[in-house]
Amino acid sequence: MRIVNTKCSAAILLAMLVGCFGSAHATETTEQPDADQAYDQDADGEQRAIAAGESLIGQPGPELSITTLDGETIDLGALYGEKPVYIKFWATWCVPCRQQMPGFQAFQEAHGDDIQVIAVNTGYADTEESARVYREEMGLTMPITVDDGTLAEALNLRVTPQHVLIDRSGHITHIGHRDDQALEQALQAVLEPADPNSAATEGAAVKDIDANALTVGDTVTHLDVTTRDGTTIDLTRETTDKPLGVVFFATWCEPYLAESQPETSTACRRVRETVNQLSEDQSVQWVGIISGLWTQESDVESYLDTTETAIPVLLDAEGEIHRAFGVQQIPTVVLIDADGKITDKLGPQDTALGEAVERLSQ
Repeated sequence: MRIVNTKCSAAILLAMLVGCFGSAHATETTEQPDADQAYDQDADGEQRAIAAGESLIGQPGPELSITTLDGETIDLGALYGEKPVYIKFWATWCVPCRQQMPGFQAFQEAHGDDIQVIAVNTGYADTEESARVYREEMGLTMPITVDDGTLAEALNLRVTPQHVLIDRSGHITHIGHRDDQALEQALQAVLEPADPNSAATEGAAVKDIDANALTVGDTVTHLDVTTRDGTTIDLTRETTDKPLGVVFFATWCEPYLAESQPETSTACRRVRETVNQLSEDQSVQWVGIISGLWTQESDVESYLDTTETAIPVLLDAEGEIHRAFGVQQIPTVVLIDADGKITDKLGPQDTALGEAVERLSQ
């Protein structure tokens, strides 16, 4: 069976050569990568996706329901045994996502009746409105959902784009980053008619997702983190009388989003510089929580080597702390008073961090 991909353009071929960070603007701490670096970044993205999927290949797909931009509910579990599923994680700020979208749409048009295609916006540094605008701009017709972190956790999201294929039996068969021959072959395999002599095995439930994210007014209980220098910070404040500032961000926010989301990039820089200044007053403790999306420990080391970051940080590789506080946008700062109560949650457009910290320390 040949996969029809009639609308692929030169941009799709380029996506195989240019990694997700290949076209970011240069900043004070980054330089424009040359062609060899761009290729390495693309290969790195594929390696990260494959590594993320190693423990999932052959496992049952998540038994989750999603709601699309149009209000439709798709029960993934109900699809297993009926048809395969093709999930593509993406973001409006992601360069190779945009390059791969024409081929993704062409696949939907050619095979949408035979396989459930779902475009999953990561929801990270994105909004439902931006996803709607992107859908119109790219002419996308497959169901689109904005993830709240649930699918990202269940399918070990580490890069964008990240493809996940689930066969008719409801088992994960492929996870990758590139739109390449490996993806083509994996799609051909899941589109093959089901073998009537083989029975689908029943899937095990995926790990539970905590839907009760902490918000302003809640008291933090039973939660601590360990920074890269080995220091354990008690977020409940039971072991200290200092309030706490928790900064959620990504190492790539400032350089990469400078082109695709300049306002967010500027906000990340502003918060970093503001927190650096505020941390000089040691009446408030600070910790930085780095997203695991497109980030591993070596990226954190590089970030710390090339930026002025005065506070201790840790890599939230599995996204557990982000989910605990319901953080989807960057930068986000959560302020916790000396009693462990959340007093403020400031998003990318909130510019009154200094005033909020002053209230917190009074």
